[in-house]
Amino acid sequence: MSSLPCGTRNYSYAEDMAIVRTRTQWVLMIAFIILLFSAPAYLNNYWLSIINLFGITLISIIGLNILVGYCGQLSIGHAGFMAVGAYTSAILTSKLGLPFPVALISSGIMAGAIGLIFGIPSVRVKGFYLAITSIAAQFIIIWIINHWTSLTGGFSGISVPYASIGGFLFNTEGREYFLIIGIAVICVFLSKNIARTRVGRAFIAIRDNDLAAEVMGVNLFYYKMLAFFIGCFLAGISGSLLAHWAGSISTDHFSFMNSILYVGMIIIGGLGTALGPILGVGVIQLMQVGMTQLTPALQVWLPGMPTGFATGITPMLFGLVIVLFLIFEPRGLAHRWNLLKASYRLWPFSY
Repeated sequence: MSSLPCGTRNYSYAEDMAIVRTRTQWVLMIAFIILLFSAPAYLNNYWLSIINLFGITLISIIGLNILVGYCGQLSIGHAGFMAVGAYTSAILTSKLGLPFPVALISSGIMAGAIGLIFGIPSVRVKGFYLAITSIAAQFIIIWIINHWTSLTGGFSGISVPYASIGGFLFNTEGREYFLIIGIAVICVFLSKNIARTRVGRAFIAIRDNDLAAEVMGVNLFYYKMLAFFIGCFLAGISGSLLAHWAGSISTDHFSFMNSILYVGMIIIGGLGTALGPILGVGVIQLMQVGMTQLTPALQVWLPGMPTGFATGITPMLFGLVIVLFLIFEPRGLAHRWNLLKASYRLWPFSY
């Protein structure tokens, strides 16, 4: 079934592969971009900080979605690769005095290179065995950071200067918003297109059946390593932005629980879709904000409960919501959105 509006036809391959086709789509896209980049004019710093964190997380989740959702290589150590990018950027800017753009790209390359090292086992193992390898990567990276105190500051962490480009300092939430969201938009665009290329089709073939893909001529080693590099590269970019946005970092920012939560985000949003990471990160972050607001209310509503009960019940409710969601919508929000769009298009003919 075509996803195009009635009366719209594809007469060439270029038209078939175009992301934006109709005049309505162009108008909506332009209006959304204007609304998106004018947000600092009507949002306060609290909401700007939430959106900035959303953008940083989204960049990392896009990389994880390419690795897990498109290529099928299960990774549960993504926060560790973000840590590589964050500390690389922090060291290059604070200790070596290199400019932020150099540190940003170097962070992605360093995280991608480390990802290649831990991605080598994917040639031999897959599924839960590969997940164990990625968990090992998480703990090894964090252990090295914590114990290489002369370079990383160890458990105390390291201070990071504001990002700057050409003398322009990103020292407020509003200024950082344009940097973070600008990079996030580029990453979303690239993610949308990568699945439509030869590389993306090879990723999907490996995910669906790697033996059949190999028989058809797909180089498993090359494409699996490429998926690890791209996924970890974006994690490094995300980590670099997080470091400069937060102002100081420690390994507490990159816990194993964060890695698990990142996998939950792409599952909730929809594996192997361009829209999935956006919806997954958005839902999880809104839930986190809501639960944060709920904690003080629980302390008022339940005055006789033991100390810390309200704080402890919040993550329990959070986990319960996720479990219920996975039971009733296991294919993710992106799948539900596609069903809604299909229902809207077919409504006049549903009788």
